[in-house]
Amino acid sequence: MFDDNIVVIARCISEIKHEFSKTYDGRSHIQEVIPISKSKKFPVDTKHIGALHLFAKNNPIYTNSFEQNIANINCLVYEGDINEYWLNSIKHGSSCQPFYPTWIVSAYVIARIAQSAGYGHLVDIGSGDGRIAFCARMLDLNTHSIEIDPVLVELQSMIADTTSVDFGPECADALEYDYSKSNMTHPMFVIGGLPQMGGDVLASSVMDVVANMSKIRKNIGVILAGTHSKRHLSKNIKSGGWGALLDRYNLNVIDTVMLPTVWTFDQDTDTPYMHVKFS
Repeated sequence: MFDDNIVVIARCISEIKHEFSKTYDGRSHIQEVIPISKSKKFPVDTKHIGALHLFAKNNPIYTNSFEQNIANINCLVYEGDINEYWLNSIKHGSSCQPFYPTWIVSAYVIARIAQSAGYGHLVDIGSGDGRIAFCARMLDLNTHSIEIDPVLVELQSMIADTTSVDFGPECADALEYDYSKSNMTHPMFVIGGLPQMGGDVLASSVMDVVANMSKIRKNIGVILAGTHSKRHLSKNIKSGGWGALLDRYNLNVIDTVMLPTVWTFDQDTDTPYMHVKFS
């Protein structure tokens, strides 16, 4: 089970997203919100909050920001555009989902899950602009930010340089990556991609590799992003669209957290992120 602070943080940012989406009248391509300070509703270390804003302010996909009180919490709203990176990222085949990021605060929650569960490494597969790996490195995890698109890796490298947080950007095909070279004993794999948008192909291929890491198999955790929208799931509505994958690799769902993402901004629900492990 997730620790209490993770649940509180997730609940807070979900409330912020739903309140903000009701009133937002801007025209930016993407938008997300980060609280400005620590509070009872948002129990995040002040240093970590500063780092989340540092990532946003040094990320060129965001072109504007402004303060707004949302759900009685003072926040900074970041507006931006990912079209340039999205268009470039669609070149890499059906198993590679185009670049659509989770919220930065949601990335922080994912990293907190890995930290609180005692994982020593976080491997973000299909890492986009590197936000999950950035947050994990901020929490002192060893990180590998694996992204097949060189333009996005260049973006990651620029952010790593300007923030002075080396979260391990690597331009590589996750299906050919040599995970053994990292000497991982207790890793968390975060697999980007929704099941209904090619993520099932990527996840299955990666899990074929991960499942063969027999010496540490019982120590491996995986985070999968799913959906609760039946119109996206066809007949596979089990476990956010990942039912077939869970059954095939005999994976157990440890817990699930609902988090805001760019693609659910205008939806009533958020994106379910599942922490799973081998039986």
